[in-house]
Amino acid sequence: MRFVDTHTHAWGTDTDELPWQAEVLPPGWDGPYTARDLIADMDAAGVDESVIVTTPLYGRGVRANEYTMRAIEAFPDRLWGVGLMDFFRDDPEQVRTDLERVVGHERMLGVRMHACLEYAEYPTELNRTGDWILDDELDPVWEAAADLDTSVFVFPKAEQLSMIAEIADAHPDVQLVVDHMAFPDETTDPNESPWTDFEAVAERDNVAVKVSSLPRSAETAWPYEDLHGYVRNLIEWFGPERLMLGSDYPWMDDWAGYEDCLSWVEEAPFLSARDLSYLSHRAFERVHEP
Repeated sequence: MRFVDTHTHAWGTDTDELPWQAEVLPPGWDGPYTARDLIADMDAAGVDESVIVTTPLYGRGVRANEYTMRAIEAFPDRLWGVGLMDFFRDDPEQVRTDLERVVGHERMLGVRMHACLEYAEYPTELNRTGDWILDDELDPVWEAAADLDTSVFVFPKAEQLSMIAEIADAHPDVQLVVDHMAFPDETTDPNESPWTDFEAVAERDNVAVKVSSLPRSAETAWPYEDLHGYVRNLIEWFGPERLMLGSDYPWMDDWAGYEDCLSWVEEAPFLSARDLSYLSHRAFERVHEP
């Protein structure tokens, strides 16, 4: 059975051509984690394909995606990509040109918005209620994404989920993907607002969710049973058809090894064989390979 990890990261060595913003390295890292390293970990864990989500390590302009592009070219049957770009530009046509450049490769799935961070140079501050993603100046982004039939991956906190619903209503032709289940933490409960705003988001057919980065949110060890309530609710609200499994590796520090980031689903008794097939590959195919 095909297995697609929908959220990984990879980056090369710090060079004059592709210099790092080293303060943006993942916790516990001081060197590269290359596409070849990722492939080796995928092989060991039985993962067929992965999506490399470009990190702000290389900035936020279109050049930030250079390593991701090279990785896809090196492993065209194993890797996909999600890019970064500057969303606020004086010239709307430049926004469209930049988006076309980022998603010009057939295996680049779209671009990412770090909604829960201030729109500024990285690293920056967490803002749980920041509403910059609702700015009218982003209209050229949504219009171009619809025209190009590409996805926008939004990383919000729970307090911003109502904004996702608003965007989905305003731009029904844009496929939205919510990263990391809106990153539940010590302030959220799977059965209470604001995280339960996901139920209303699920009413919008153009929204999917990554069930990813569980070790970073969990307070218990593998298989992260304290987060199973969140996953159970997402299954109920979205159905498995719009839920995609991801690791977020290696953004894990000492929380988990690569295989643990994905294998917890095998110990979730409420997930059926059908659920697992969608989480592991069928939802990805439905969302990104229609």
